[in-house]
Amino acid sequence: MSEISSSKNDMNSSSSTSITDLDVDSLVHCTNYLSIQDISNMAITCKFFRTATDSDSIWHRLFREKWPKHTFSLNSQGSTTREAYLSRRAAVGKFSFVDPLVADFYTDSRPFSHVLLGKNDIIFSQGSLVRLLKIDDFVNGKECLVTLSDHNARITCMRLFPISEASFIRSEAQNNETVLITSSSDRTIRLWWKGSCFRCFRGHNGPVSALSDKLLGDKGRKVLASGGEDGTVRLWSLSSSGKRGQHALNVTLHGHEKPIILLSVAGHKPSLLVSVATDSKIRVWDSTLASASRTSSCVGMTSVLGTPVGIKCFESMVYVAAGNSVQAIDLRTMKKAFTAAVCQPEFYSFEMLPSRSLICTGGKNKALLWDVRKSQDGLNSRPVVEMEGHNGPVTHVYVDPYKIVTGGPDDFFTNIWDVDTGALTNTLICSPSELSCSRIGCNSMAADGCRIVTACSGENGLLRFRDFSNASSSVSSYKDAVSSRFWNSNSYSDSDSDM
Repeated sequence: MSEISSSKNDMNSSSSTSITDLDVDSLVHCTNYLSIQDISNMAITCKFFRTATDSDSIWHRLFREKWPKHTFSLNSQGSTTREAYLSRRAAVGKFSFVDPLVADFYTDSRPFSHVLLGKNDIIFSQGSLVRLLKIDDFVNGKECLVTLSDHNARITCMRLFPISEASFIRSEAQNNETVLITSSSDRTIRLWWKGSCFRCFRGHNGPVSALSDKLLGDKGRKVLASGGEDGTVRLWSLSSSGKRGQHALNVTLHGHEKPIILLSVAGHKPSLLVSVATDSKIRVWDSTLASASRTSSCVGMTSVLGTPVGIKCFESMVYVAAGNSVQAIDLRTMKKAFTAAVCQPEFYSFEMLPSRSLICTGGKNKALLWDVRKSQDGLNSRPVVEMEGHNGPVTHVYVDPYKIVTGGPDDFFTNIWDVDTGALTNTLICSPSELSCSRIGCNSMAADGCRIVTACSGENGLLRFRDFSNASSSVSSYKDAVSSRFWNSNSYSDSDSDM
């Protein structure tokens, strides 16, 4: 019997087939069902898979799917299709074109407080109003504005969260949708879905001044954190029933003596919340310990110098920008680990790209790029690049793996910088041309991989939306063409009357 069993095992092992037994053409065909992320993961698995993922047919397909209106061409002799795809992707990501799709939307003169970019929405607030623009309708000149007027005082914060995290998803088809959450000086928090108020949360004894950047807790038990001018942090269950959000308040956390202005969820432990008040005092709360007891869930305290302007949690560290410095604090010990950035006179804005260990800060007339690793090594905190050229304070900063976007209220230009070199790659006018000589600049902005929307206020408010997805005229080629026309003597004539 043992011989028979052994024989069967040998037959099974000899007849088994693994994916590496497929030829390259078969593997290439399989990639038709994979995303770019899946293909990238496949390429780093082994040399055999890497060979398959270098196939020109794969990158031709990805190029056509990503940019159907753009004609494929190799950048130089000897370059591969993959390199052409990646080059185009980087150029779009860096906004390195002069001909993006541009659409302007004029509003009343009320200042813009916040702007968000959704998948097909531009969401902005003016005073107590929340307004939504459907991008597809907007760029095609159709009726596109929806005004949400349930709040009766100034909007203080807006967040977009995946509907799957909000704990009231009703079907798999809704997995890719988002919900909007707003806070207001009217002491309420509202959850919006499909253009209407889905829930309203009440409990703060004063204006609600901050919302957490992410939802707290593990999957299936997410809660929202809010901070108020009453000095309390409150945790809300988004899955509570009833439009008025009855029984939604899980707990009220006391400890701060001043209004709370910043909230961020820890990167290494999603139950931890970091709160910062106007007096620059910092507290860390563990939502799993939250109870009726007023102080039991506070697991750490510290403080920084200066007025807080931004916060970012990454892994076990929290980076707090306040005054003229960015301090890195270890959440496990609540001790200051190092100073990540320092510059006079003060910072007006702060953003971080953790995957690249980069910090970007907005200062007076310029933005600064910092490498966190140099500060960790004990070297003096000096910027790796100073991005000069702005007028006034740089109050808006966005950073991603390709670019840095900077702007401010006194500058009608929004600048685009290469995140690798800090070089200026593009400048975008964000105010109406008739106001370009005035000091009306960028009140608010939002950006993502290939799109940006800027907001400025004057006699009329202007939202300017740009989409670089199908742009084709690069900044460098445009400058070359302008230079060529300037230096070409045949193009010059001193007799304008002959024209």
